[in-house]
Amino acid sequence: MKQRVQIARTLAAEPELILFDEPFAALDALTRRVLQQELIRIWQETGRTMVYVTHDIREAVILGPRVAVMSRGPRASIIRIYDTDLPYPRDDLDAAFATSVRAIEADIEKEASSQWHAE
Repeated sequence: MKQRVQIARTLAAEPELILFDEPFAALDALTRRVLQQELIRIWQETGRTMVYVTHDIREAVILGPRVAVMSRGPRASIIRIYDTDLPYPRDDLDAAFATSVRAIEADIEKEASSQWHAE
């Protein structure tokens, strides 16, 4: 409920840009799914620019028209941006969805491996 209230308060101010830093991380799976769908609905209705930070690759693909993969560390930078040209609502059992997730996972594994060997 706190997350819903916080999102509502943010939207009430009608900002041009909304930043989310893992807002659903502490939620149970069902509530998380409901709020993901609600966030998609709000985005489609308002057209607001939303930047959503998450460590959950599936969540990123469910929500985002674009997913940016970042490097690790204090000087993090974007290493790749994926356009997720999948229709909404997104079906996480769809082959195209799985392909997107696997491509992003491969970049993350490559980045993690390069960091591991650099240390």
